[in-house]
Amino acid sequence: MRRRLLALICVTGSLVSACGLLPGGHERQTVTVWLMKDSASKEFLQRFTEDFEHTHRDLSLDIRIQEWTGIVEKVRGAIEDDSGDGPDVIEVGNTQVPLYADGGRLVDLTLESMRDWDKEKWLPGLAQPGKDGNKQYGIPWYAANRVVIYRKDLFEQAGITSPPKTRDAWLADTEKLDSGGNQGIYLAGQDWYTLSGFIWDEGGDLAREKDHEWQGTLDAPAALRGMEFYRRLQALGGGPVDADEEHPPQAGVFAGGKVAQIIAVPGLAQSIVRQNPGLKDKLGFFPVPGRTAGRPGTVFTGGSDLVVPENTEDQFAATAVVGALTGAKWDTELARTMNYVPNKTTLAGAVAGEEGVAAMAAGAAHGRATPNTPQWADVEADNPIKEYMTRVLKGADPATEARRASRKITEALAPDVG
Repeated sequence: MRRRLLALICVTGSLVSACGLLPGGHERQTVTVWLMKDSASKEFLQRFTEDFEHTHRDLSLDIRIQEWTGIVEKVRGAIEDDSGDGPDVIEVGNTQVPLYADGGRLVDLTLESMRDWDKEKWLPGLAQPGKDGNKQYGIPWYAANRVVIYRKDLFEQAGITSPPKTRDAWLADTEKLDSGGNQGIYLAGQDWYTLSGFIWDEGGDLAREKDHEWQGTLDAPAALRGMEFYRRLQALGGGPVDADEEHPPQAGVFAGGKVAQIIAVPGLAQSIVRQNPGLKDKLGFFPVPGRTAGRPGTVFTGGSDLVVPENTEDQFAATAVVGALTGAKWDTELARTMNYVPNKTTLAGAVAGEEGVAAMAAGAAHGRATPNTPQWADVEADNPIKEYMTRVLKGADPATEARRASRKITEALAPDVG
């Protein structure tokens, strides 16, 4: 937190700024906020800033936009800097919170979460990664997750009148669609985020903590059932078994016109239509089906949390910004503006009019995140789950390969005591 005396001209490198003098010459306190590029539009931030500064007459916002590339080291440097010139509020990826909470560098916001912010209503996939034990460090802001993007015309041609709501129906429909030169679904062999959802739906996990030690659990029966479902679904299309969804980018494959379904965030539809304008009115969305019709499938929930560094000079002002951005008014406005899922299950109705976002919100209610440990980044750096998936899809024994991958996950999750 920094005090700035602003005179006739306000000079700042931020996206949104305001002169810091109140009528009568009183000085405003400046709250520096780091937000990620493209998380919110310039117009949204302008509206929020005007409203916040109007309702908090002693505070001024300095919002600075950050690039995702290199952000981990930049945030680490900021939260370890005690000069008083760092940010007071930071947007971080939901699964990144454990990286920054490790070592006590973030403010514990448990009290505010329970007293003021309705934490019991938060999306679990955003809330859980923000916790360390019983302490809440990351405050959910917005979510995004995968849904099924499908060709309405190809469904109609196959005699499918409505999207499937169970896994069994999904497999049966996809088998019908996988004919006549069309792929029933394009699913790359190493789409491990999608696999994670199938594993969670079966009651399994990628890894579990026992006696303060993390162990890979891909070889557990539930996780193996999730991989078996993935194998059956992936076989109903021509997705490469040795690549992920970005190699080649699946939007381009879908735009080619011979694919009935993909699993992706709804926003990918914009890229598809840009590449093939003929598909503009032919795309639909539905939640990833679950084991039963009454509950959509579990999905990996991505998105962002807001954190307050321990080195802020005014925790009260910083938490005021967090409370405003994540509160119902502005969180709903952000979701509508950017086609996100709001941070609370009770706000899902705010995006019900948008088909893709509504499908996303239905899945987000049962969303999960990767294991809540700082070492998970080491797993993803040389991801053994991808190798495991490729080996199984090429015909290797699933149990053997799952044990191999689980051992590698366990090794990666071992604390660095060096």
